[in-house]
Amino acid sequence: MDERIVMVDSGTGLKLTEEQLDERSAVATVQLRRRGVRAGDTVLICLPVGPDLMVATDAVIAAGGVAWPVPADLDAAALSDRIMASRARVMISDLPQAVEAADESRVRIVMSVADLGALHSYPGSR
Repeated sequence: MDERIVMVDSGTGLKLTEEQLDERSAVATVQLRRRGVRAGDTVLICLPVGPDLMVATDAVIAAGGVAWPVPADLDAAALSDRIMASRARVMISDLPQAVEAADESRVRIVMSVADLGALHSYPGSR
């Protein structure tokens, strides 16, 4: 059976297959639920476009949350405005400027991609 490619990371060239997306999303969903994400919770996702963003978004939706993507390339003021407007208490980000902006918001839980168990490596996917 052919592997279905759902995304190719433009920065690294790594490919994410449908099976890998499903596996990583399932692991990340469990981690989100362990951190208290429940149906209807808004979860900010501030990651560069790529496989990690796709996995995080799938996991938030699977956990019953509402994914609120925030562009990773916003300036500090715009980033802070978006985070405040979301009224979210959970954010997924590895970006220092996003974590710093969340300090003055309702965000109480900041998770990195590593916290989701959905690390950047995609074995056998070159």
